[in-house]
Amino acid sequence: MEQESPFKGRTGLRRLINALRYSLEGMLSALRHEEAFRQEVVLAAVLVPAAVLAPVTALAKALMIACVLLVLVVELLNSALEAAVDRISLENHALAKRAKDLGSAAVFLSLVNLAVVWTIVLFG
Repeated sequence: MEQESPFKGRTGLRRLINALRYSLEGMLSALRHEEAFRQEVVLAAVLVPAAVLAPVTALAKALMIACVLLVLVVELLNSALEAAVDRISLENHALAKRAKDLGSAAVFLSLVNLAVVWTIVLFG
């Protein structure tokens, strides 16, 4: 029989408070344990202000910032996938490698997307 989370039944303000707390715990965990995430946060700390200051339209600024945030989102999902795979087993397995490689490829594509969008916005 499946075990349901005791927090799934929460509603209203309590659910929102719990969701915010879990999100902040996840961000702090990523900052503590994931070097790639820390590097991408530093990148975001440079690029978000650069996008705000860039002499482009508000829509272009939003697109540039969205691409930066997408990299962080994909990195968080990749880190979650890696943690789940490692929780299942630390032994070398072709499917575990494939899962981790696919997550890494997703991060790479989000970085390529970032570079392409920023290049198009800034240089036409």
